[in-house]
Amino acid sequence: CTEMVKAIMKHASVNYSLKLRNWTTGLERAKRRPNHAIYCTAKTEERAPNFHWVGPLANIQWMFFAKPGSTLKLSKLEQAKKYRIGGYKNDVMSDYLIEKGFNVAAMANDSLNPRKLLLDQIDLWVTDGLSGPYVASEAADITGLVPVLKFNETPLYLAVNIETDKKIIAKLNDAVKSMERSGEAKAILAPYLQ
Repeated sequence: CTEMVKAIMKHASVNYSLKLRNWTTGLERAKRRPNHAIYCTAKTEERAPNFHWVGPLANIQWMFFAKPGSTLKLSKLEQAKKYRIGGYKNDVMSDYLIEKGFNVAAMANDSLNPRKLLLDQIDLWVTDGLSGPYVASEAADITGLVPVLKFNETPLYLAVNIETDKKIIAKLNDAVKSMERSGEAKAILAPYLQ
């Protein structure tokens, strides 16, 4: 998503700066401050009216992972109700599962969840199918997570504060369309989809 956002900003000739924040802080900041945004964000019914939406940038794979060496297998989402699930606070996947009555412990720092898997504090970790293994490897030096079930896939966007000038939003979305037509968007995403 970062590569996509940088390319979009370049195509649209929009000056910007990127800052790393935890998800909840970044989401609230983008809601309250004009010319602020957060990415990669799922466009939910609750979030939709609070932002202008630029994209889609990529897709998120809603995935359960188990610890390395696990033999846990699920064939449908409902089977996960009997397990302890680690999630990310205010994340679309965690919020969805909580709303549906699943046993989710949502952390403010998602990179702690792989370690919780190893310590048997949770049975499953709900995260993006592509970025989850990367987060586990980078944050906790954990490899070999076992994919247990992919149960959804949704597009992700750059969510821009609703008070931001609509002309800027139009330029950004035009840049996305141009990148899709030229094949640049596909080329940016291709290495992550292998």
